[in-house]
Amino acid sequence: MTPADRSAPLHPRPVRVLETRAEMPGCTTLRVAPADPADAADPAGACGFAPGQFYMVYVFGLGEVPISVSGDAARPGELTFTVMAVGAVTRALCAVRPGQTLGLRGPFGTAWPVEALTGRDVIVMAGGLGLAPLRPAIYHLLRHRDRYGAVALLYGTRQPRSIVFAPDLTGWREAAAIDVAVTVDSGDRDWSGHVGVVTELLKGRRLDPARTAALLCGPEIMMRFSAYALRDRGVAAGAIHVSMERNMKCGVRMCGRCQYGPFFVCDDGPVFSFDRVEHLFGIREV
Repeated sequence: MTPADRSAPLHPRPVRVLETRAEMPGCTTLRVAPADPADAADPAGACGFAPGQFYMVYVFGLGEVPISVSGDAARPGELTFTVMAVGAVTRALCAVRPGQTLGLRGPFGTAWPVEALTGRDVIVMAGGLGLAPLRPAIYHLLRHRDRYGAVALLYGTRQPRSIVFAPDLTGWREAAAIDVAVTVDSGDRDWSGHVGVVTELLKGRRLDPARTAALLCGPEIMMRFSAYALRDRGVAAGAIHVSMERNMKCGVRMCGRCQYGPFFVCDDGPVFSFDRVEHLFGIREV
């Protein structure tokens, strides 16, 4: 894991927007690189991260928000973020153009334990934009495909038009390196795929619970039911990993905005093994 710059953890470093791409209405992917030549010359620089970590992304004069990296950790010198326009800062991020400058703090938080899963079967379960924080882990699994057993991506979203990274899903499915299954809550007349919640994609799927690990990201209710479905199939709670989302302001365990029971999501998370947080999932408004 690449640590955050603890010498100036609240000081945003400038990055330049290289490219923007609309994923769906209200959702944009940004590719950025260091604006400071000193950062660009450093392999870690402003762009070193481990799959699952996040940055505080700053729109100068407006504010900052925590965004998990959605790109490949093995691509040096640049970062990719996928942003849904849900507030003033995220709307501004979705409206940026190549050449503009943003601020960046991080990386922060814990990572997907991809190295520790060597030799195991891996189930990746994503809901909606939850596929974005999982995408770096998928890139790692594909790059080191021979280190893992069976790998499956089970992805669910509300409707066909809300599918993100559609070209990736198609490419991964056609390459047959991993098993890709997609479902939507409600289809349209052009949709010929599965309709239903993502946990239905587990039904009838053969798995060895003793060697299976899972990575989950999406709405909290989706992660809760997915984790319970995996537990019902015999997968140990310690082998299930979830990425939590909370309101974060500092990223360095100072403000307390992201407290989750005894944990601070910005530092103890966002990735937790399910056995650490299972007791909190059943408590409303934690």
